[in-house]
Amino acid sequence: MKSKKLVAIGAVIATAALGLTGCAGGASGDVTLKYGLWDANQLPSYEQCAADFTKETGIKVDVEQIGWDDYWAKINNGFVSGDNYDVFTSHLAFYPEFVNSKQILPLDTSKNGIDLSIYQDGLAELWTSPSGEQYGLPKDFDTVAMFYNENDLAPAGITKEQIDNMTWNPSDGGTYEQVIAALTVDKNGVHGNQPGFDKNNVATYGIWMEGSGGGDGQTQWSFLTGTNDWTHTNGVWGDKYNYDSKKFQETIAWWKSLQDKGYMPTWEAQDGVSWSEQLAAGTVAMASNGSWMIGSVFGSASDTFKPAVAPTPVGPNGQRASMYNGLADNIWAGTKHPAEAQEFVAYLGSPACQDIVASNAVVFPAIKTATEKAQSAFTAKGVDVEAFLVHVKDGSTFLFPITDYKSDIGAIMTPAMEAIMSGKAGVETLTDANKQVNDLFKK
Repeated sequence: MKSKKLVAIGAVIATAALGLTGCAGGASGDVTLKYGLWDANQLPSYEQCAADFTKETGIKVDVEQIGWDDYWAKINNGFVSGDNYDVFTSHLAFYPEFVNSKQILPLDTSKNGIDLSIYQDGLAELWTSPSGEQYGLPKDFDTVAMFYNENDLAPAGITKEQIDNMTWNPSDGGTYEQVIAALTVDKNGVHGNQPGFDKNNVATYGIWMEGSGGGDGQTQWSFLTGTNDWTHTNGVWGDKYNYDSKKFQETIAWWKSLQDKGYMPTWEAQDGVSWSEQLAAGTVAMASNGSWMIGSVFGSASDTFKPAVAPTPVGPNGQRASMYNGLADNIWAGTKHPAEAQEFVAYLGSPACQDIVASNAVVFPAIKTATEKAQSAFTAKGVDVEAFLVHVKDGSTFLFPITDYKSDIGAIMTPAMEAIMSGKAGVETLTDANKQVNDLFKK
């Protein structure tokens, strides 16, 4: 859900696993659980959930929110030191390693009366291990859409109908590339689809890049590869990646071509730069990103920036596509209060908590009825989020690639993709990178 570099944690987890001790039973008397999350925008919702849980059960909860990098450093250090959150918000990129190193506990869904059918289809399966154990309950989900500045459409000769119905293919980019070109403007006021456009002096890019996407490409390119008959792996908890596929490589080659045409910033121009700030400032007209950014983007509205959202383009397979990702809460295996932690995780995954999340209109809760309430809450704020939800309604989602060795895969694929997008290598190098990735599963 977070589109940043995922820290390499495999070595830390492996070291911690060697010293992992068994859990003590639930403590008698007063119990205080420590709960961690990284998203400041969701902190008020979960502070309210924790307070309501305490009122209902008598179990106290200390909630802590810290930024992404510090958050994962604290959790990984806690695995080693033995001082960690009892319950923490987890990410699919890390959780397979947590499972394999026995750093988290499976849930007792029957004891806590948990009904997995209440969640949006497919989300519960994301947190189920190959052996069938449930390690988390879906708390929210996210999809990808196109954020854009509505003020930029008319000067570019683009209508809302056109941007809502874009099509894409890897040969000429379809109407998606046509829209991107029209939205691009050089410093002389010439658009990218007009004679005399100066690709070396761009004032407003048609589309932002936001890094290479590494091996997942969640917000950068996965919504394109997902429409081009390509999948990251051979299944959930798979053991084979497909970066050597012609379908994948031709998609990345087309994506890179947007840089060469001046429609998308170079690697140097975008590295370390906030895409949402550039969108609000007018340096870029459109950017693909996740639904967790709705509040931030729409909160930056101004006279010159009128935020709006369009669906991702329809691809060669005749459909739109979006990676389907979602968070859940894991229970640290070293907790001294496993029974209470189980009870708290069940509460976080219940309508009582997720309806609170829905009312604050920050993310889409995982429970179907709460998702509907969240859409109504967004609408009340004047934000149309249909472009994100259309994937769920149309069944055009695909799951985040969950496999073992995610840290090692990132260490291979991130520099490989960065080399391509910085112009230092061609897409054919992905074939060798793919071999290195798949060799990990032969250990």
